[in-house]
Amino acid sequence: MSARAILARMRAGERPSPEQLRWFARGLASGEVTDAQAGAFAMAACLRGLGEEGRAALTLAMRDSGRVLRWPGDRPVLDKHSTGGVGDCVSLVLAPALAACGVAVPMVSGRGLGHSGGTLDKLEAIPGLSAELSEARFRAVVGEAGCAVVAASRDLAPADRRLYAVRDVTGTVASLDLIVASILSKKLAAGLDGLVLDVKAGSGAFMRTEGEAVALAEALVGTARDAGCPAAALVTDMDEPLAPAVGNAVEVALCLRVLRGEREAAPRLHDLTVALGGRLLALAGEAEGEGEERVAEAIASGMALERFERMARAMGATSLGLPAAPVAREARAPQGGVVAAIDGEALGLAVVALGGGRAREGDRVDPAVGLSRVRGLGERVERGEALAVVHAADEAGAERAAAAVVAAVRVGEGGGRGPLVRARVG
Repeated sequence: MSARAILARMRAGERPSPEQLRWFARGLASGEVTDAQAGAFAMAACLRGLGEEGRAALTLAMRDSGRVLRWPGDRPVLDKHSTGGVGDCVSLVLAPALAACGVAVPMVSGRGLGHSGGTLDKLEAIPGLSAELSEARFRAVVGEAGCAVVAASRDLAPADRRLYAVRDVTGTVASLDLIVASILSKKLAAGLDGLVLDVKAGSGAFMRTEGEAVALAEALVGTARDAGCPAAALVTDMDEPLAPAVGNAVEVALCLRVLRGEREAAPRLHDLTVALGGRLLALAGEAEGEGEERVAEAIASGMALERFERMARAMGATSLGLPAAPVAREARAPQGGVVAAIDGEALGLAVVALGGGRAREGDRVDPAVGLSRVRGLGERVERGEALAVVHAADEAGAERAAAAVVAAVRVGEGGGRGPLVRARVG
């Protein structure tokens, strides 16, 4: 076998065999497959698909390209993953809430991908905190805090590490097969007893339609279960940012408010956290309604905040004081009316342009920039009122971002907010 032969087969419209996909995953991990070949593979998979058999084979091959973790059996090992959206910082609230419920949460997460913010970039906005931990330190943090949100180590699904970076810079993020393989290879390698997937649908998601999102949810749940991991998925709304903040430090600040019991600061963020946590605890044997109550109580009581602080300190945080951008400017509504539509992708790209995400692999991320007080669908605004507050490194960047926000938010009549959870799978 060779990468060139596999790529030639895909170029001819044939799907690679499971054996070829296993070889390719090993080549990604070992370096035998070049970056150019990895990019060509990602584009071919994006355009032609791998099929159910190929998707499962690639997932397991990438999982087995490195170390697969095992955990002591004294408490359930559970995790959640989102397919990516704008203003989606659920992980930073859910992981400590689950830990407060007696669950171990070894959450292997990712960095920014396209217009979607990365959980690790958000977490590392906290001064001193590093998500790049050794396996020994990863285990120690989970033991101490009950949860840890970390980057995949170099020996955990290393094939995905290579392919993930290539997808971001080759325009191949929105591939069902590659999304499934990327998510599940890392999650299955973490040694989970249960997994809940938050599959986004809407203007700020990689899957724009509910039908596409349901198809992805079914593929994720089916592939995870075939690999022996109990799984379920919620298809959730991303026609607007989940939280009224987009950016790294500004989203962490909002999470801290929710963890302090301020549900009103971000009600959709709070409610989705509770719904996902309840479904995950149900996978571990609890009644779903009881699980939701336990997650909500962990947040309201401050127990989840205490777990978050414990995790942050164990990961090197020197304080929970967050960086602030030197320039703050309102993006003002050009007319009065109701917020009728929001281009979530455009808002995410505005933050990337501010320096809050990556246009190219290796770009430095400015943790302080972003958007706060983002208006939601159905909210009434008067002419000249703020649609959002832009946090920028300089005046020119603030002006460009403010214009992008105004262009991304349609103010008129009608419009409204749909259900937060659109569908359930599993």
